[in-house]
Amino acid sequence: MKIGFIGLGNVGGKLASSLLRNKFDLTVRDLDKNLTDKFKNKGSKIANSAKELAEQTDLIITCLPSPEICGDVMESKDGVIHGLSKDKIWLEMSTTDESEVKRLGKLVSNKEAIPLDGPVSGGCHRAATGNIAIFVGGERTSFEKILPVLTAMGRKILHTGELGTASILKVITNYLASVHLAALGEAWTVAKKSKLNLNKTFKGIAVSSGNSFVHETESQVILNGSYNINFTMDLVQKDMNLFNQLSKKLNTPLEISPFVLDIFKDAQKKYGSRAWSSMVVKRLEDKFGLKFRASGFPDELTDNEKEEKGYEI
Repeated sequence: MKIGFIGLGNVGGKLASSLLRNKFDLTVRDLDKNLTDKFKNKGSKIANSAKELAEQTDLIITCLPSPEICGDVMESKDGVIHGLSKDKIWLEMSTTDESEVKRLGKLVSNKEAIPLDGPVSGGCHRAATGNIAIFVGGERTSFEKILPVLTAMGRKILHTGELGTASILKVITNYLASVHLAALGEAWTVAKKSKLNLNKTFKGIAVSSGNSFVHETESQVILNGSYNINFTMDLVQKDMNLFNQLSKKLNTPLEISPFVLDIFKDAQKKYGSRAWSSMVVKRLEDKFGLKFRASGFPDELTDNEKEEKGYEI
């Protein structure tokens, strides 16, 4: 199977690298020539347009920053849609709006190709080692056809149902992660003002009912002071807006979500749209004149688990 990958950013570049590492026939496309040159030097082919990439490959993967950018890549004159033909598969791995992936999916289906949505979850450090989780929505037969590709990029693979269900689940999980991160800021504030040992507090939370994936990962770079989680404020806002828009479409007014979104908006105003999302806790450090620092924590996360072949859960 020939694979095309569009979008070699923080997450996409790592997923595409896993495909190269596992010896797949890969063609890539990105506006940043420095990124495509790196892949070319590793043995990947380079496409001059999204249309050309779609014409030359069987599975076309997009992993892009926003629904708007993906729409342009798909629908422009030299876009993916114009390079599709019967039985090709489009896999949308961006975090996107369920209605948008369905809209584009119809255009893909009109070309007798098959649309799937396949967002990832688990952090950039796990994308780098092929140990990230992948949710996939869409036709079961096509999911099974590309499962060997999915298990090279991720460890735990979940088929969520029809097209769009994976994108809904991804937006839900990102919302939960954002809530946990905002709550950690308050937890570390109370711990610090109570003069607790922050190393011991980290361990205590990790073995308690208050633990979370966000604590196990993001608390480490918070305590180090780098805040480098490889995920930025603007992306959190995008994901939380998608969650809020979905709740409005479902006529389900929410209480916590709008409040947490306001916290991230305030943090972005203070530190910038490209600041690391974990800097949301710095609002409280600055407000109360505190530093959540402790020794022995890394300035950037690495996945220490051995890379394993993925499997469906």
